[in-house]
Amino acid sequence: MIINEHIEDYINSLEGDLPEELAKLEKWALENKVPIIRKSMQSLLIFLLEERKPRNILEIGTAVGFSTLFIEHFSPKGAKITTMEKVEMRLKEARKILKDHPDITLIEGDALEQLELLSRNHTEGYDFIFLDAAKGQYLSFLQHIRKLISKSGILVTDNVLLEGSIAESKFSIERRDRTIHKRMRDFLYELKHCDDFETVILPVGDGVALSLAKGGRPL
Repeated sequence: MIINEHIEDYINSLEGDLPEELAKLEKWALENKVPIIRKSMQSLLIFLLEERKPRNILEIGTAVGFSTLFIEHFSPKGAKITTMEKVEMRLKEARKILKDHPDITLIEGDALEQLELLSRNHTEGYDFIFLDAAKGQYLSFLQHIRKLISKSGILVTDNVLLEGSIAESKFSIERRDRTIHKRMRDFLYELKHCDDFETVILPVGDGVALSLAKGGRPL
Protein backbone atom coordinates (compact mmCIF):
# COMPACT_ATOMS: atom_id res chain seq x y z
CA MET A 1 0.00 0.00 0.00
CA ILE A 2 1.20 3.52 -0.82
CA ILE A 3 -1.09 5.23 1.67
CA ASN A 4 -2.46 3.92 4.96
CA GLU A 5 -4.93 1.12 4.27
CA HIS A 6 -7.43 2.39 6.84
CA ILE A 7 -7.44 5.84 5.26
CA GLU A 8 -7.97 4.38 1.80
CA ASP A 9 -10.81 2.16 3.08
CA TYR A 10 -12.46 5.19 4.69
CA ILE A 11 -12.20 7.29 1.52
CA ASN A 12 -13.59 4.41 -0.54
CA SER A 13 -16.52 4.05 1.88
CA LEU A 14 -17.65 7.57 0.97
CA GLU A 15 -18.18 6.64 -2.68
CA GLY A 16 -21.60 5.88 -4.12
CA ASP A 17 -22.60 2.66 -5.86
CA LEU A 18 -21.59 1.94 -9.41
CA PRO A 19 -24.22 1.61 -12.16
CA GLU A 20 -25.56 -1.95 -12.32
CA GLU A 21 -23.62 -3.05 -15.43
CA LEU A 22 -20.33 -1.80 -14.01
CA ALA A 23 -21.03 -3.20 -10.56
CA LYS A 24 -21.67 -6.68 -11.98
CA LEU A 25 -18.52 -6.55 -14.07
CA GLU A 26 -16.45 -5.31 -11.14
CA LYS A 27 -17.77 -8.13 -8.95
CA TRP A 28 -17.00 -10.73 -11.64
CA ALA A 29 -13.48 -9.34 -12.13
CA LEU A 30 -12.69 -9.36 -8.42
CA GLU A 31 -14.03 -12.89 -7.99
CA ASN A 32 -11.92 -14.11 -10.92
CA LYS A 33 -8.81 -12.18 -9.87
CA VAL A 34 -8.86 -10.06 -13.03
CA PRO A 35 -6.97 -6.78 -12.39
CA ILE A 36 -9.13 -3.68 -12.84
CA ILE A 37 -8.81 -0.06 -11.81
CA ARG A 38 -9.04 0.47 -8.07
CA LYS A 39 -11.80 2.41 -6.31
CA SER A 40 -9.54 5.41 -5.75
CA MET A 41 -8.64 5.47 -9.45
CA GLN A 42 -12.31 5.22 -10.35
CA SER A 43 -13.06 8.31 -8.27
CA LEU A 44 -10.25 10.27 -9.88
CA LEU A 45 -11.39 9.27 -13.37
CA ILE A 46 -14.95 10.39 -12.64
CA PHE A 47 -13.67 13.77 -11.46
CA LEU A 48 -11.42 14.25 -14.50
CA LEU A 49 -14.00 13.09 -17.04
CA GLU A 50 -16.74 15.29 -15.63
CA GLU A 51 -14.42 18.29 -15.40
CA ARG A 52 -12.83 17.94 -18.86
CA LYS A 53 -15.77 16.44 -20.80
CA PRO A 54 -13.58 14.78 -23.46
CA ARG A 55 -15.04 13.91 -26.85
CA ASN A 56 -12.20 11.81 -28.29
CA ILE A 57 -10.64 9.30 -25.91
CA LEU A 58 -7.80 6.80 -26.24
CA GLU A 59 -7.26 3.98 -23.76
CA ILE A 60 -4.03 1.99 -23.91
CA GLY A 61 -4.71 -1.30 -22.12
CA THR A 62 -8.29 -2.56 -22.36
CA ALA A 63 -7.87 -5.70 -20.23
CA VAL A 64 -11.42 -7.13 -20.12
CA GLY A 65 -13.10 -3.77 -20.76
CA PHE A 66 -14.13 -2.63 -17.28
CA SER A 67 -12.22 0.65 -17.42
CA THR A 68 -13.42 1.17 -21.00
CA LEU A 69 -17.08 0.91 -19.99
CA PHE A 70 -16.35 3.00 -16.90
CA ILE A 71 -14.87 5.79 -19.02
CA GLU A 72 -17.76 5.59 -21.47
CA HIS A 73 -20.36 5.86 -18.70
CA PHE A 74 -18.86 9.02 -17.21
CA SER A 75 -17.98 10.71 -20.51
CA PRO A 76 -20.30 13.05 -22.46
CA LYS A 77 -22.91 11.33 -24.57
CA GLY A 78 -21.50 10.57 -28.02
CA ALA A 79 -17.87 10.61 -26.94
CA LYS A 80 -15.74 8.28 -29.05
CA ILE A 81 -13.43 5.81 -27.31
CA THR A 82 -10.61 3.88 -28.93
CA THR A 83 -9.09 1.15 -26.78
CA MET A 84 -6.34 -1.37 -27.45
CA GLU A 85 -5.32 -4.73 -26.04
CA LYS A 86 -3.09 -7.60 -27.20
CA VAL A 87 -3.53 -10.39 -24.63
CA GLU A 88 -5.89 -12.95 -26.16
CA MET A 89 -7.22 -14.19 -22.81
CA ARG A 90 -8.36 -10.65 -21.99
CA LEU A 91 -9.54 -9.93 -25.52
CA LYS A 92 -11.86 -12.91 -25.36
CA GLU A 93 -13.82 -11.22 -22.57
CA ALA A 94 -13.42 -7.68 -23.91
CA ARG A 95 -14.99 -8.60 -27.26
CA LYS A 96 -18.11 -9.86 -25.50
CA ILE A 97 -18.31 -7.00 -23.04
CA LEU A 98 -17.80 -4.19 -25.58
CA LYS A 99 -19.63 -5.58 -28.64
CA ASP A 100 -22.89 -3.69 -28.04
CA HIS A 101 -21.23 -0.30 -27.54
CA PRO A 102 -20.98 1.41 -30.94
CA ASP A 103 -18.99 4.39 -29.64
CA ILE A 104 -16.16 2.09 -28.53
CA THR A 105 -13.57 0.85 -31.03
CA LEU A 106 -11.49 -2.11 -29.87
CA ILE A 107 -8.08 -2.38 -31.54
CA GLU A 108 -6.42 -5.78 -31.17
CA GLY A 109 -2.66 -6.10 -31.25
CA ASP A 110 0.59 -4.90 -29.75
CA ALA A 111 0.07 -1.42 -28.32
CA LEU A 112 3.40 -0.05 -29.52
CA GLU A 113 2.72 -1.15 -33.10
CA GLN A 114 -0.87 0.10 -33.00
CA LEU A 115 0.14 3.47 -31.54
CA GLU A 116 2.67 3.90 -34.33
CA LEU A 117 -0.06 3.23 -36.89
CA LEU A 118 -2.43 5.64 -35.16
CA SER A 119 0.17 8.38 -34.95
CA ARG A 120 0.69 8.14 -38.71
CA ASN A 121 -2.95 7.82 -39.76
CA HIS A 122 -5.11 9.47 -37.11
CA THR A 123 -6.20 12.97 -38.15
CA GLU A 124 -7.69 14.12 -34.83
CA GLY A 125 -5.94 14.67 -31.53
CA TYR A 126 -7.16 12.72 -28.51
CA ASP A 127 -8.23 15.05 -25.72
CA PHE A 128 -8.10 12.33 -23.05
CA ILE A 129 -5.60 9.44 -23.02
CA PHE A 130 -5.67 6.76 -20.31
CA LEU A 131 -2.50 4.67 -20.11
CA ASP A 132 -2.82 1.43 -18.15
CA ALA A 133 -0.82 -1.19 -20.02
CA ALA A 134 2.60 -2.88 -19.85
CA LYS A 135 4.44 -0.67 -17.39
CA GLY A 136 7.85 -1.46 -18.82
CA GLN A 137 6.75 0.06 -22.14
CA TYR A 138 5.42 3.38 -20.86
CA LEU A 139 8.42 5.38 -22.07
CA SER A 140 8.21 3.77 -25.52
CA PHE A 141 4.49 4.56 -25.69
CA LEU A 142 5.20 8.19 -24.85
CA GLN A 143 6.87 8.99 -28.18
CA HIS A 144 3.59 8.18 -29.96
CA ILE A 145 1.34 9.72 -27.31
CA ARG A 146 3.11 13.03 -27.92
CA LYS A 147 1.90 12.91 -31.54
CA LEU A 148 -1.62 11.74 -30.69
CA ILE A 149 -2.64 14.01 -27.83
CA SER A 150 -4.51 17.23 -28.59
CA LYS A 151 -3.14 20.65 -27.74
CA SER A 152 -5.31 20.85 -24.63
CA GLY A 153 -5.39 17.13 -23.89
CA ILE A 154 -4.60 15.23 -20.71
CA LEU A 155 -2.64 12.02 -20.25
CA VAL A 156 -3.66 9.91 -17.23
CA THR A 157 -1.12 7.20 -16.43
CA ASP A 158 -1.95 4.52 -13.86
CA ASN A 159 0.30 2.32 -11.71
CA VAL A 160 3.38 4.54 -11.81
CA LEU A 161 4.62 4.02 -8.23
CA LEU A 162 4.97 0.22 -8.40
CA GLU A 163 3.40 -0.38 -4.97
CA GLY A 164 5.81 2.21 -3.55
CA SER A 165 8.95 0.41 -4.70
CA ILE A 166 9.66 3.19 -7.21
CA ALA A 167 11.20 5.21 -4.35
CA GLU A 168 13.64 2.42 -3.43
CA SER A 169 17.22 2.08 -4.61
CA LYS A 170 17.61 -0.37 -7.47
CA PHE A 171 19.86 -2.45 -5.22
CA SER A 172 16.94 -3.12 -2.88
CA ILE A 173 14.77 -4.31 -5.76
CA GLU A 174 14.79 -7.98 -6.75
CA ARG A 175 16.97 -8.47 -9.81
CA ARG A 176 14.03 -9.66 -11.91
CA ASP A 177 12.20 -6.36 -11.26
CA ARG A 178 15.09 -3.95 -11.83
CA THR A 179 14.41 -3.38 -15.52
CA ILE A 180 10.82 -2.29 -15.01
CA HIS A 181 11.89 -0.22 -11.98
CA LYS A 182 14.46 1.67 -14.07
CA ARG A 183 12.10 2.11 -17.03
CA MET A 184 9.35 3.54 -14.84
CA ARG A 185 11.80 5.94 -13.20
CA ASP A 186 12.98 7.04 -16.65
CA PHE A 187 9.36 7.52 -17.75
CA LEU A 188 8.48 9.66 -14.74
CA TYR A 189 11.65 11.71 -15.09
CA GLU A 190 10.81 12.39 -18.73
CA LEU A 191 7.25 13.43 -17.89
CA LYS A 192 8.45 15.82 -15.20
CA HIS A 193 11.28 17.38 -17.21
CA CYS A 194 10.10 17.49 -20.82
CA ASP A 195 8.61 20.55 -22.51
CA ASP A 196 5.53 18.71 -23.79
CA PHE A 197 3.68 18.18 -20.51
CA GLU A 198 3.00 19.70 -17.13
CA THR A 199 2.83 16.68 -14.82
CA VAL A 200 1.78 16.00 -11.24
CA ILE A 201 2.30 12.57 -9.63
CA LEU A 202 -0.27 11.55 -7.03
CA PRO A 203 -0.24 8.66 -4.52
CA VAL A 204 -3.68 7.49 -5.63
CA GLY A 205 -4.20 3.74 -5.97
CA ASP A 206 -0.85 2.44 -7.18
CA GLY A 207 0.20 5.94 -8.19
CA VAL A 208 -1.10 8.10 -11.03
CA ALA A 209 0.57 10.73 -13.20
CA LEU A 210 -1.61 13.52 -14.59
CA SER A 211 0.04 15.23 -17.54
CA LEU A 212 -1.42 18.27 -19.30
CA ALA A 213 -0.27 18.71 -22.88
CA LYS A 214 1.49 22.00 -23.56
CA GLY A 215 1.68 21.70 -27.31
CA GLY A 216 0.24 18.53 -28.96
CA ARG A 217 -1.81 18.26 -32.07
CA PRO A 218 -4.60 20.88 -32.12
CA LEU A 219 -8.23 19.77 -31.84
